[in-house]
Amino acid sequence: MNGPTSAAARSKRKEPPHGLDGRHPKHHRTNGTDAGSSGGNSPGREDDFEGEFEEEFDDTRLQTLLPSGPDTAEWQATIENVVRNVVSIRFCQTCSFDTDPALTSEATGFVVDAERGYILTNRHVVGSGPFWGYCIFDNHEEVDAYPVYRDPVHDFGILKFDPKAIKYMPVDALALRPDCAKVGVEIRVVGNDAGEKLSILSGVISRLDRNAPEYGDGYSDFNTCYYQASAAASGGSSGSPVVNIDGYAVALQAGGRADGASTDYFLPLDRPLRALKCLQEGNPITRGDIQCQFLLKPFDECRRLGLGPEWEAQMRKTFPKETNMLVAEIVLPDGPSHGKVEEGDVLVKVNGEMLTQFIRFDDILDSNVGNTVKLLLLRGGEEVEVEIEIGDLHKITPDRFVSVSGGSFHDLSYQQARLYGVACKGVYVCEAGGSWRFDSAENGWLVQSIDHKKTPDLKTFIEVMKEVPDKARVVVTYKHLRDLHTLNTTIMQIDRHWSKKMKLAVRNDTTGLWDFSDLADALPPVPPVPTKASFIQLEHTSHPAVADLVRSFVHVSCTMPMKLDGFPKNRKWGMGLVIDANKGLVVISRAIVPYDFCDITITIADSIFVEAKVVFLHPLQNYAIIQYDPKLVDAPVLSAKLSSEEITQGASTYFIGYNRIGRIVHAATTVTEIFAVTIPANSGAPRYRAVNVDAITVDTSLSGQCGSGVLVAQDGTVQALWLTYLGERSATTHRDEEYHLGLTTPTLLSVVSQIQQGIVPKLRMLSVEFRAIQMSQARVMKVSEDWIAKVSVANTAHHQLFMVTKRTFEREEKEGNALHEGDILLTLNGKIVTKISDLDVMYSNDVLEAVIVRDCKELVLKVPTVAADDVETDRAISFCGAIIHRPHHAVRQQISKLFSEVYVSARTRGSPSYQYGLAPTNFITHVNGKPTPDLESFLAAVIKIPDNTYFRLRAMTFDSVPWVVTMKKNEHYFPTMEWAKDPAEASGWRRVTYDGGKVIEGEGTDGVPLSAEESTEMDVDHGVV
Repeated sequence: MNGPTSAAARSKRKEPPHGLDGRHPKHHRTNGTDAGSSGGNSPGREDDFEGEFEEEFDDTRLQTLLPSGPDTAEWQATIENVVRNVVSIRFCQTCSFDTDPALTSEATGFVVDAERGYILTNRHVVGSGPFWGYCIFDNHEEVDAYPVYRDPVHDFGILKFDPKAIKYMPVDALALRPDCAKVGVEIRVVGNDAGEKLSILSGVISRLDRNAPEYGDGYSDFNTCYYQASAAASGGSSGSPVVNIDGYAVALQAGGRADGASTDYFLPLDRPLRALKCLQEGNPITRGDIQCQFLLKPFDECRRLGLGPEWEAQMRKTFPKETNMLVAEIVLPDGPSHGKVEEGDVLVKVNGEMLTQFIRFDDILDSNVGNTVKLLLLRGGEEVEVEIEIGDLHKITPDRFVSVSGGSFHDLSYQQARLYGVACKGVYVCEAGGSWRFDSAENGWLVQSIDHKKTPDLKTFIEVMKEVPDKARVVVTYKHLRDLHTLNTTIMQIDRHWSKKMKLAVRNDTTGLWDFSDLADALPPVPPVPTKASFIQLEHTSHPAVADLVRSFVHVSCTMPMKLDGFPKNRKWGMGLVIDANKGLVVISRAIVPYDFCDITITIADSIFVEAKVVFLHPLQNYAIIQYDPKLVDAPVLSAKLSSEEITQGASTYFIGYNRIGRIVHAATTVTEIFAVTIPANSGAPRYRAVNVDAITVDTSLSGQCGSGVLVAQDGTVQALWLTYLGERSATTHRDEEYHLGLTTPTLLSVVSQIQQGIVPKLRMLSVEFRAIQMSQARVMKVSEDWIAKVSVANTAHHQLFMVTKRTFEREEKEGNALHEGDILLTLNGKIVTKISDLDVMYSNDVLEAVIVRDCKELVLKVPTVAADDVETDRAISFCGAIIHRPHHAVRQQISKLFSEVYVSARTRGSPSYQYGLAPTNFITHVNGKPTPDLESFLAAVIKIPDNTYFRLRAMTFDSVPWVVTMKKNEHYFPTMEWAKDPAEASGWRRVTYDGGKVIEGEGTDGVPLSAEESTEMDVDHGVV
């Protein structure tokens, strides 16, 4: 449910304090840990230095010049006129693009042309990629807004709205007056501060000549000066007008310090004013650049770089108020300035005109795109004159991206190239999802080649990908922008069956949307052929049968294209055990293969790749059985022999496991403990967990290093599987706990036998969760001394009984003879229950005769079991960025009542679901007032909702709190899709897209790739900017 945004999340764009050497953060080659960000209030270093040591006005001293009481009548009149033009912007950046992640946030803007409906705000609000948002005026009228311009470099963008849609207040415009910005001018920042609708903060402009702030690895402005003041603006203030007492906008609020100081940074309005005039006149907004970053540096530093006394005297005479000059800081390789301008060059003249300010320099560049400009530079005291052709800044700013196989790509932007000081070329991975998951989760990858074919640009990348068939394994080489010296190589399996289309999205500045088109159909997969291989020899083992078991081990990799059932990962791997080589049956942990909406690849003998499919998922005992085609494997695979005898505490055994780097390790050991698994439930994101099953621990440090393996007797018989058990999420680290434990093999035998015979196991189970209690507890709960004596005889190793701790909600449960929480189980079908394995009788009986103790009384019940063939998810809906399906088994294990069969399992950042607060673990009960008890009624209701219109959802939280949310539908970026299990499909699942009421088989044309995050959110909001 929508909760309050944390204070830490509500942050304006903040610049970290720079180091003592006065250099910008990008020069330190950090991992970004000490840099501020555009989306959050990241901690910076604790020093208070700004990074440049120019003399500047003291903000605090100037602040004392302000009146300490209420605003004067003149200021009050000014503010009253201004607030009518200020809007709160609520927006989504719907997918990752360039420097911007997918996010949902809010900011400020102000009307600059009431007749045409233009709103000025920040570029980091408009973003470089797909944008979807709306504006709220001071009288709470709402209107859709879309971008018509975002500057490639400077931190401003222009949105457009329909002025006719504002019916209840006159809309006026703020005049842009960059000429009114002067040191000492009293100003007001009027905006959506700290997420509030309106806030008015006062300050005084203290400086006009600071360099643009650096915000770390994200978007940063450059090649412009910024103004500085002390206004203490915070989250949501981005895009606020900075007005003077006459009501003119003299600057645009853009950022601030990250160390708690109340310093704010304002963008001059010269370039925004020019862009606005171009839009008003219908002219293109030309932007020129020479791919060189300049900084303002004071005369004393310029002297050290080679500024002679004659030139300094001339500059001071020509510009008596200036104390800085422009100095080249970064020259991009292969750009127009490369080989002509060098770092440290002091700029003196441009086309014969002496120049010290960015504003004039920008004006010259923007007016001469495609022409040649003459620069006079001072280099170590020597005059150097160069001619440079001015490039088109828009051409090195990406306006399109390609989505294929779950990833998204575009040409490297000037922003990224400047940030890392590299050439502005290459294919940049803006969304590393699906097949394109590299070893590291960080951004910044450049694809160098695919299938041994170079990919220098996006056009070549598209042509190469068109020739790669579905399921093909290709060699991909790539580099990171932070380390272009290292060429990384990996092998990827290209998915063109879950994501069949290769889409091109192109920015349309007329509509404000990104237009999608299909580039190519997927090529069919190449049929697999039998492959030959041999196994390694396990060394230093005293038992040949144990060493021979290597031939039963296979590497299992599972990739999930969509998050279901609250599972936190999209890709897992582990070791599987071959239990029938003739039929290709493999047993594996459900922490590796959680459900059957997935791709499974088995690697045999570290040599043969073969696909596999799920044939069985155990509802409680944490294992799955998968199957590959043995005809494709020409290798001496060995069927592991599973022991039919329970291993006991203290028994000697042999541990063989796969460690974290996929290597086989082994050691002789002993069983230290056998106990009932008690993994804590995770109410924040219910997901599969093992219950009512015994677990084993062993006396070797290897057990903690290995998530997969076996315990083996001397004759090679497998006594237990060593499995990964998915646990709870840590409330402090937000990491998912994993436990490594053993599962005795006799538990599997009945199921394995049926599958080998071609029978699909039809298990039954008790809808309760048990935990062990000791005799001292049992005695207090009025278990008779007679039964306590029987327990001591039945199980000499563990004197224990089992108590019901939680009931699983069943949709059609009959209350009569059901077990209740607190019941102590004595016998099932006449056999005393002192071990978890004694419960296995439930899997094959429709009704069990149970003797229990309830409320101090001994009772005999005929307890019905329930079918276990309806616990797996077989249908899912993607709606407005939310993944919705029936409440899965883990939900029913933790809840006492299902509010509906429409359960939100996950959601995508940047989506309407994220923006309006529809969160995982919510149950949707009504759409527009109509009940939606199941997926059928929900789907029928939502596909009727027109695109870009509001609708009402009534929902219930996991904690039984009802609430109502109004959402706006967006089919362009987040079309409604349905996935349903279908054996007739090659993948086992059928996909249907609903577009404007039309039913499209398969994938639609529109829609951004769903960002596959590595954890189910509960949630870290991006806050406001």
